[in-house]
Amino acid sequence: MRPFAYERAATADDALRLHEDGAYYLGGGTNLVDLMRLGVEEPARLVDVSRLPYGEIELRPDGSLLIGAAVGNSDLAADRTVRESQPMLAQAVLAGASGQIRNLATVGGNLLQRTRCSYFQDADKPCNKRDPGSGCPARDGDNHNLAILGHSEACVATHPSDMAVALAALDASVHVRGRGGERTIPIGDLHRLPGNDPQRDTVLESGDLITAVEVPPLDIPSRYRKVRERASFAFALVSIAAALDVEGGTVRDVRIALGGVAHKPWRARRAEEALRGAPAIGEEFQRAAEAELDLAEPLRDNAYKVPLARNLIVRTLTELGEQS
Repeated sequence: MRPFAYERAATADDALRLHEDGAYYLGGGTNLVDLMRLGVEEPARLVDVSRLPYGEIELRPDGSLLIGAAVGNSDLAADRTVRESQPMLAQAVLAGASGQIRNLATVGGNLLQRTRCSYFQDADKPCNKRDPGSGCPARDGDNHNLAILGHSEACVATHPSDMAVALAALDASVHVRGRGGERTIPIGDLHRLPGNDPQRDTVLESGDLITAVEVPPLDIPSRYRKVRERASFAFALVSIAAALDVEGGTVRDVRIALGGVAHKPWRARRAEEALRGAPAIGEEFQRAAEAELDLAEPLRDNAYKVPLARNLIVRTLTELGEQS
């Protein structure tokens, strides 16, 4: 591991001052420290932001939640307000990682963990995310759990966060403080598809610090479901965060986001559009799922994700429809 300097920020202004070229913010460190040990990330300085005053969860009068970036994942999943007002979010957090990792990981760090595959994590292999222009061996190599939607010639990695998938379905927004001041980014715009520059996972600029996540109220049945290769800690093969509002047998509103299928949480807009105003029945759920998955471009070994995603959408929406 390359030697590095360590600084602990006392305030957000302090963090911005300490962050310079070659510096990384450190929250729980569950992803960053692993990548440093592998020689994939080599920061010159770590700026510890875990003790900044962003460790609270606030229920606002309108029913929205303001979740500080330093809130621990275990604390988020266990919070009574979150479990009662946004159960899908709590379910997603509990589906991610092991209990030990959730105890360390933070909300801000979870959103900023690297989109990655096994080639990215092997510093001896070419990878466009690590070394732009070196190639993407995953396209013709080990790709059974990689992207089927939104990938490019440059990268086929998948975003690993469960929490981010739920936040995408919830239309959350991310509060950011940077050198130009404060701004709010819709969660759907935070992460990027790879395009020709997959080394950039997000739209954040150098020094930008996530301070909070804002989650609007949602009072319709919702659920997070994750399909993985083993019941213990594993990334999603496919996951879904969905909410469904049915009135008189007709879909009034629907939210669908998928994980494990793209470089970022994938909001299934085509499926949602197909379902609004349609009968809340299995045939319509399947038609909507197929409309979304018409966009899929499977690789050699991951075509199974297409029927898996379709069946997951249909099953989850059917169950939510029975609750409405």
